[in-house]
Amino acid sequence: MKKFLSLFCLYFLLSCSQTTSLNDKEAVTLSDQQLQQIIITYQQFYQQSSPFNDPEEGGNNGKLPNLAPEFLAKQNKKLQKIYKALINIDVDELNADNQINSAVLIYTLKNQLDSYSNKEHYMPLTAESGFHVWIANISQQVNLKSEQDYRDYLSKLRALPHYFSQQTAWMNIGIAAGITQPKIVLKGFEQSILAFIKEDVTDSGYYKPFKEMSAFISPEAQKSIQKEAKNIIAKQVMPTYQKYYDFMVNRYKQHARDNIAATSLPNGKSYYQNRVQHYTTIDITAEQVHQKGLSEVKRIRAEMDEIIKQVKFDGDFKAFIDFLRNDPQFYAKTPVGLLKEASYIAKKMDAKLPSLFKTLPRTPYGVVEVPANIAPKYTTGRYSGPARDDQAGNYWVNTYRLDRRPLYVLPALTLHEAVPGHHLQGSIAQEMKNVPKFRNRIYISAFGEGWGLYSEYLGIEAGIYETPYQDFGRLTYEMWRACRLVVDTGMHAQDWSRQQAIDYLASNTALSLHNVQTEIDRYISWPGQALSYKIGELTIKRLRKSAEQALGETFDLRDFHDQILKHGSMPLSMLEKVINQYIADEKAKIKVKTKS
Repeated sequence: MKKFLSLFCLYFLLSCSQTTSLNDKEAVTLSDQQLQQIIITYQQFYQQSSPFNDPEEGGNNGKLPNLAPEFLAKQNKKLQKIYKALINIDVDELNADNQINSAVLIYTLKNQLDSYSNKEHYMPLTAESGFHVWIANISQQVNLKSEQDYRDYLSKLRALPHYFSQQTAWMNIGIAAGITQPKIVLKGFEQSILAFIKEDVTDSGYYKPFKEMSAFISPEAQKSIQKEAKNIIAKQVMPTYQKYYDFMVNRYKQHARDNIAATSLPNGKSYYQNRVQHYTTIDITAEQVHQKGLSEVKRIRAEMDEIIKQVKFDGDFKAFIDFLRNDPQFYAKTPVGLLKEASYIAKKMDAKLPSLFKTLPRTPYGVVEVPANIAPKYTTGRYSGPARDDQAGNYWVNTYRLDRRPLYVLPALTLHEAVPGHHLQGSIAQEMKNVPKFRNRIYISAFGEGWGLYSEYLGIEAGIYETPYQDFGRLTYEMWRACRLVVDTGMHAQDWSRQQAIDYLASNTALSLHNVQTEIDRYISWPGQALSYKIGELTIKRLRKSAEQALGETFDLRDFHDQILKHGSMPLSMLEKVINQYIADEKAKIKVKTKS
């Protein structure tokens, strides 16, 4: 899974566009031409909206995003103009490629406009993380080769105090407006800030780029830059984090809201429904999602009960869950042991990929620990994509509290976060040719997380689940995602308490109680995102079944998977059109062969 909450994150991770080369066989309509012009306009907008989008050595490459109220308001007006022109295009007149371009761009722009009107920049943090963590990734986003590159990076470090002050100014406005995170999810949050404060500045992640500098820089220049870096980090960066720590402890947490529901926010009911539709990409209500979740929980529970019978366990469901949570056989003894097991599963799946896919990416991935500064309140694992083409992707595994990281769920987690899940899906998207650049980097949660959950299911066909316990782990992960439909809508739309949600998730899954609590806090602080997984997976499974039934013995699973992934991330409504067209094209081929 991935997360983007603040305007900074949107500007930081979305790339600019380039025009699409149209199929020569297709007539270029006026609508196609209009869309191409809008894409060019959008490219220009993003190039000037953030220094991360179009860095100039010695220029804006030394700057951080501008979060000033007047700048954000101006950006919003520009975006409204682009969006209005975009939605006025006749989609039916666009060729197939441009229909996807249009759908993805509409989705992207609408969310940015909604995020601004929903005032999400008042809350640049979740229970897991915040802007103070996201901005620390700048050392990974820049390619440090020349002396100027390093001096630009120093300029970024000097800009951190102002950037933090802009963020906390918005958080103060949020306090006054009643738009804050709930108190309950901020317990211990300040530790993630404290983790950045180092007595020895060379231990800071911000100093890491200076430890092994480019060989193209003279030793004298290196010493000078290193000295300056130490001075900036000691006198500006560390005090900035200390100031934010004090702000969090002495002000923000004290004035955070008591009610956990998104509907308790100003215009909360419409806000939550907006998030439901954004994260599912379909027209569905919170109540419909809730009922779908209850139905899935019932179905999956029956499958879990069958496995308990299979292993001849002497006890009920609760007793079996307690057994899984507490028996030492299900836990790694060292962080390295857990990482090695994850790596083994990942490598085993690598060998199965050619049997399931025709197209595989060139980008590799590694298996690494979740950074220690965020691990205590972080989820079990996550995929972190490369920032540049000279980097690999990383499958993050949380090694904090090993007695809460069961091995029986590790196969499902690995398939979801690494391959054939997020790494495969994201890398294929990044390597697409002849598409606007925003298509290479955009991440639509219902598509990406739906694919991640479907990837767990593919582990059955790939033979990855070797024991009933591992298969139970797969089911507990699927149940986890089904429960999300229930608890997210329950807390945000049906007045469920945090404890009620914890009890529901704990009683229906084999997740450790530590994971249950961190997950519930994540859903509270990130309304709607948890709905993406099951809605997306159910859609992909339904489309696969439709293709299997329509194509019969000619159905090619490898080709079907390529059709799902080859266009990159898109709204589920657009994905359905793509697969329906694929089915129609394949049936036409069968008809031609039959006649011949």
